[in-house]
Amino acid sequence: MKDQRTQFVKYAMLFINIITIIFIAGFVYYTSTRIYDFYVARDFLASVNAIPWKPQLILAKVLFLLCLLVASFIIREHYSAGHVKIEYITVIADFFVCIIIVYYLDFNYNGILFWVFANGLSYIANMKGKLAVTVLAVLSFVATSYDLISIRINLYSFSDYITFYNANTQQYLFGLQNGLTLTNMLLFIMFCTFVIQTQKGTIDEVNQLYDQLSDANQELKSANIKLEKYADMKERMGQTKERNRLAREIHDTLGHTLTGIAAGIDACITVIDDSPETTKQQLEVISNVTRDGLNEIRRSVNQLRPDALERFSLEEAIGKMIDDINGMATTRVYFTSDIDNLKFGEDEENAIYRVIQESVTNSMRHGHASQIWIKINKDYSDFHIHIKDDGIGCKEIKKGFGTRHIVERVEMLNGSVSFDGSNGFETEVVIPIRWGEVYD
Repeated sequence: MKDQRTQFVKYAMLFINIITIIFIAGFVYYTSTRIYDFYVARDFLASVNAIPWKPQLILAKVLFLLCLLVASFIIREHYSAGHVKIEYITVIADFFVCIIIVYYLDFNYNGILFWVFANGLSYIANMKGKLAVTVLAVLSFVATSYDLISIRINLYSFSDYITFYNANTQQYLFGLQNGLTLTNMLLFIMFCTFVIQTQKGTIDEVNQLYDQLSDANQELKSANIKLEKYADMKERMGQTKERNRLAREIHDTLGHTLTGIAAGIDACITVIDDSPETTKQQLEVISNVTRDGLNEIRRSVNQLRPDALERFSLEEAIGKMIDDINGMATTRVYFTSDIDNLKFGEDEENAIYRVIQESVTNSMRHGHASQIWIKINKDYSDFHIHIKDDGIGCKEIKKGFGTRHIVERVEMLNGSVSFDGSNGFETEVVIPIRWGEVYD
């Protein structure tokens, strides 16, 4: 974004230089006309070293060149749209146009070069470029000095044309000339001051950004250290979580299988004397359940997913588990569901199956229940599991390994569990199922 102060100074310098150049060229032309009109040309020629050739033509050429400068300035300031090549080309063109103007004025005024170099300084970003422009400005200003060039070359003097008038008029004319020249120099000094201030502000901003970057870098290093510690802690937590999950899987499978075997053997002991054939059938069922349990334990160690869910749907797996219990033990399990299709995510099906399995195992092992009722239903977006038995119950519920696993599994799905041991044992599970998803 362009600095408004430097823009104003450049406009002011252009205006002052146009006024000064028109004043010099126009004054020389006007005075030359008066000299001719008053027939004092012989006396004037005797008092000067040189006179301009066709002052009216010089005025016309200077006015044309000034129009070129204004056009170039307008194109650069308003239509270049940040095109660096256009900016540089117009500044270089301005330099040569100004040199020609100074030449036409017989080097009586070279302050217009300050305006050219002010433009160059405003469009060059690096310090080396600004220094080069400054050196070029000094050399050009010295090289176009009237006092230096007039030593070797005869040049007309603007001061000689002023002395044509009376002393009082001379005072005003010299004052106007010096005032315009001094104003131009002051504006150039002001411009350089603004450029230095802007440059200093840019350096301060860079230093501030550097400090902020250093602080951010330190914060990033600190964050990296914390992230490494967190990653290490997360890894250890993951390992612990995986161990606990493996322990739950083995506990659920092994506990359920052994509980079923124990209940089946108890039933065999009861009927072995009265019905050996029934006992044999019962032992065959126990044998099959034992093999299934061993297979599931192996699978749990390898894949941590119930073998029944690998081979069957969730509803079929629950049904097989209940049929196995009803077939080998005296405990009767009743299952009802008002959901047409028990098809959920893998993690959800694992949790549902294990919660039912562990609850049934606890009812048989600890509650000595003869009947267990399992009900599944949907309430809005929640999945409800209600498990109740007619066992001995538990007045003071202490969460053992199995009940802790039930709670952990359900909480992993953002669900909730409640237990009631006042009348038999009752387990209520609520899981927010992802009903909107489709599972293939």
